[in-house]
Amino acid sequence: MSLEELYRYLNWRMNPEDEKARERFWRIVEFFEAISDKLPWGGRVLDVCAGTGIAGTALARATHARLLTVLDARRDDLDAAEEWLRMAGVNLKLETVQGDAKEMATFVDEHDIAVLWGYTMPHFDPFDAVKLFANAALTLSDDGVFLIEDMDRVYWVLYRAGYRRFLVEGRREAHTVASMHEGYDFMRGTFKRGYYLLPGLRKISDVNFHYWDLATQMAIGSVFFREYGLISSDEHKIKGVGDVLYFRGPRKEAAKSTMERPSSSP
Repeated sequence: MSLEELYRYLNWRMNPEDEKARERFWRIVEFFEAISDKLPWGGRVLDVCAGTGIAGTALARATHARLLTVLDARRDDLDAAEEWLRMAGVNLKLETVQGDAKEMATFVDEHDIAVLWGYTMPHFDPFDAVKLFANAALTLSDDGVFLIEDMDRVYWVLYRAGYRRFLVEGRREAHTVASMHEGYDFMRGTFKRGYYLLPGLRKISDVNFHYWDLATQMAIGSVFFREYGLISSDEHKIKGVGDVLYFRGPRKEAAKSTMERPSSSP
């Protein structure tokens, strides 16, 4: 069981051959163009947990970047970044890297903008998030920017909708994917959910989620960046783009000391 198998059954709208994914791409471009005065131009873009590189390509187009690096733990999707660049009419140097975002400063060169797009933060527990922010700070240039698209899951999931033990996650013509609550890890603060393929109830993956609020992410980010803020969906009003956390000016000494600190376990 793996995330690779799960992603084969769920449609995340990031395939450049998918018309709805292409519509999503241009909305992301619109967002980055709308905040272009907050972003470095003509620089180096790093797309973290990139998938196919849909967001990184959009950011590279909006800022006229000269380099795009797409980074993901899964290899399968990375090759699609070239197709996104062709479709968007973007001409730059492309690098594809398979690796762990929590260690990216050890194998990725300096960049000017890093972006984590597509509501990916639940995959990082609080300890992982500290490593993620520290590595982003170490990877970025002195005036670099880190952007995260997310939503406040404490409010929208745990309060408004209510946590659901059983949830239909997606449907296609031949199958349905559903998830079920299967435990909680008090040391990591994560909910464990099993993903099943219907009909037949075949298990395809186990996933651990931490349900982040936005304020906690900004608080962690404030340790590693001099500036932090929120560009809410109510503020930018671009359909298909969520709330976006904005961090600028990495505090590299704080990041270095965090990564050098020995970890402890119970």
